[in-house]
Order: sequence, then C-alpha cells, then structure tokens
Amino acid sequence: MAETQNAHTQVPSGGHVAFPPFNRETFASQLFWLAITFAVLYLLMARFALPRVGSIIEARRSKIESDLTAAAQLKSNAEAAMAAYEKALAEARARAQTIGGETRAKLNAEAEEARKKLEAELNAKLAEAEKTIGDTKAGAMRNVRGIAAEAAAAIVAKLTGSAPADRVVNDALDIVLKR
Repeated sequence: MAETQNAHTQVPSGGHVAFPPFNRETFASQLFWLAITFAVLYLLMARFALPRVGSIIEARRSKIESDLTAAAQLKSNAEAAMAAYEKALAEARARAQTIGGETRAKLNAEAEEARKKLEAELNAKLAEAEKTIGDTKAGAMRNVRGIAAEAAAAIVAKLTGSAPADRVVNDALDIVLKR
C-alpha cells in the first residue's frame, strides 16, 4: 500500500513518468481544452454572471443615490424646520417682552394713579387736620388769654388781698404776650 501512494507514478517496467501537466505528449491537448474551457467560461460570465453583477451594482448605486438625495432633502427640511422654530421662538420672546413691557407700564401707571389718588386724599386729610388744629389752637389761645387773665387776677388777689381791675390785667397780658 505504501507503494501505491507515492507521488510518482510508476510504469510497469519500473521507470518513472513525469507529472501529467508537464508531459510533452499531452501538452497540446491540454492547451486546446484550456482554450475551450476559458472561452466557455468567458461566454457564461459575459452573458449571464457579469450582467447580473452589473445590474446589482447599478441598482445599489441608484439606491445609494436616491438615499443620499432623500437624506439631503430631509436635512434641508430639518434645517428649514429648525429655522422656522428659531424664528417662532424669537417672535414669541419678542411678544413676551412686549407683553411684559406693556403690563409693567400698565401696572406702573395704575400704581402711579393710586399713589396720586392716595396722596390727594392724604393731602386733603392733612389740610383738614391742619385746619382743625388751627381752629383748636385759635380756640385754645382765646381760652388761654381768658384763663391767664383769671389766673393772674387770682394770684394778685391772693398776694395783695384785693382783686385788680380787668383792664389792668388785660393791659399786663398784652405787654407779656408781645414779648
């Protein structure tokens, strides 16, 4: 068995034969069949396999181009939506600032009006209170002169034993009040 598995083929006469592809006697027929096999494989590839591969490659190319076009369209749509969003956001902020400014101005005007109204009421009450105080003071001053005259007459009467005349007491009060 070991002899049959040798790499060299043995001829029954005991000599060695060359490897068949390198055998000069079969070289021409091998080239002939190589050419025929190559031509058949070339025709099969050119007619069936390569057109299929070409169509698959073209389909992939068109799919990639359509996907890139769709992606570009979606990107431009997203950018447009983002620009519209930013514009709407800016408009909303401007509107909010306008509304805030108007509200602030309105509240300031109302507060100023309420302050002026309150100030007018307080000024009216203050004027009324000053008038009342003035009237009370004037009334008190009239009463003070009478009380002072009575007190002076009573003091003089107590000290001297006799009551002075009303005209003398009033003249003395006038002199003291003028100082």
